[in-house]
Amino acid sequence: MVTGGASGAPRRIAVVQPEAACFDTATAVDRVVAGTLEAAGKGAGLVVFPEAYIGGYPWGLAFGTAVGGRSAAGRRAWQRYHESAIAVPGPETERLGEAAAEAGVVLAVGVVERDTTYSGGTLFCTLLYFGPDGRLLGKHRKLKPTAAERLVWGEGDGSTLPVFDTAVGRVGGLICWENYMPLARMAMYGEGVEIYLAPTADARPRWQSTLQHIALEGRCYVVGCNQYVTRDMYPSDLELAHELDAWPDTLCIGGSAIYGPMGDCLAGPLEGEAGMLFADVDPGEIVRSRFDFDVTGHYARPDVFRFEVDRRPHPPVSSRT
Repeated sequence: MVTGGASGAPRRIAVVQPEAACFDTATAVDRVVAGTLEAAGKGAGLVVFPEAYIGGYPWGLAFGTAVGGRSAAGRRAWQRYHESAIAVPGPETERLGEAAAEAGVVLAVGVVERDTTYSGGTLFCTLLYFGPDGRLLGKHRKLKPTAAERLVWGEGDGSTLPVFDTAVGRVGGLICWENYMPLARMAMYGEGVEIYLAPTADARPRWQSTLQHIALEGRCYVVGCNQYVTRDMYPSDLELAHELDAWPDTLCIGGSAIYGPMGDCLAGPLEGEAGMLFADVDPGEIVRSRFDFDVTGHYARPDVFRFEVDRRPHPPVSSRT
């Protein structure tokens, strides 16, 4: 049953576009805490941070790899990246939950998650959700890392495709190029998402067209969130820093933005600097936008198209007794 933000007063979304804290988990957590409290002080009920912000999105790094080969230096750099990732739950998630509770907001944060259930050696690109009581509501693991991301991240499964009923509305989302997966988007629409989060590392102008399309297709608010990154934000002693030599000084200009359910740009895109964006959610606008197009309602054709989502976890090892 779809409930949530179908009526009531407008609610405020905050997008935080921070400077990167590459390979510096403590600083990244500090910035999320500070940004959350600042956004809440400006009236936000939902605060969103970028893809892989805690743990770091490793722009420009190949970790010493080539087809058919890996280097010892690359393995050491990978170990450092692995040590920058966080356990979920763990001490970092406890602190993030405390910040959400102090601010009284729903908090969504992109992290690099270190698997603690099966192997301990696999990382996931994960979106964490915290409630205004500080509870870890759940997480989404990226289903399909893109291109060279497959070197460093594993694949999530359908057990982490949540949409949460909150005071701001029904909140859920996908990470970066997962948003080009039509069936993944349909899974979100099928859960009645009203505020669709799309944290990303894609700063290209054409990404704005993607955000706008999702808003029009899902008739929902769409929140794009990225970070601002320059080469000098990497540690000076990073193994394989020479892999960045071919890259520009600015690795990511940002491009965070918020779109309304009729495709209007409500805030942003914010480019070339760190900062915050805000937009008010009008639940009535969601209803009005679905008058002529409702992707899982009167515009669906279940007699023609069938779609199932396997929401079971798929552990690598199962035991029977």
